[in-house]
Amino acid sequence: MKVYRLHRRQHLPISPEQSWTFFSNPRNLEQITPPELGISITSEIPERMVEGMIITYRLRLPPGNHVDWITEIKHVDPPHCFIDEQRAGPYRFWYHEHRFMPVGDGVETEDTVHYALPFGVLGRAAHALFVRRQLNRIFDYRQDYLQGLFAAPA
Repeated sequence: MKVYRLHRRQHLPISPEQSWTFFSNPRNLEQITPPELGISITSEIPERMVEGMIITYRLRLPPGNHVDWITEIKHVDPPHCFIDEQRAGPYRFWYHEHRFMPVGDGVETEDTVHYALPFGVLGRAAHALFVRRQLNRIFDYRQDYLQGLFAAPA
């Protein structure tokens, strides 16, 4: 099994408390995901994530197929980090660590995702042809959205 790594950092001009309030609310995933993926949370969830929580989603993957995704919140350390793992969904393996570090004038967010695709050689080919680009587009969208949402006042 080939495991890939995606890593992103972003500075946001907000307090650690604002950062945690936003990112620890599972509903905000719908806002920071590109609209063409049509992500919707299908389970009942509280406003704040807790360790062990199961979240179910439905999303649209190219070329228009719908897929269910089930994640478990494996670790929560407010306001510093949380980890989610896929329990069922499009990946063979998905482990996503979200970190929030105070810096002088805001917060630096860090996403590290380790993931693997099913189907062996076909999965590796799919990764090279479109999966890597799709994940980068998703995280580019997220970065742009967050930058606009938390833009420093003029």
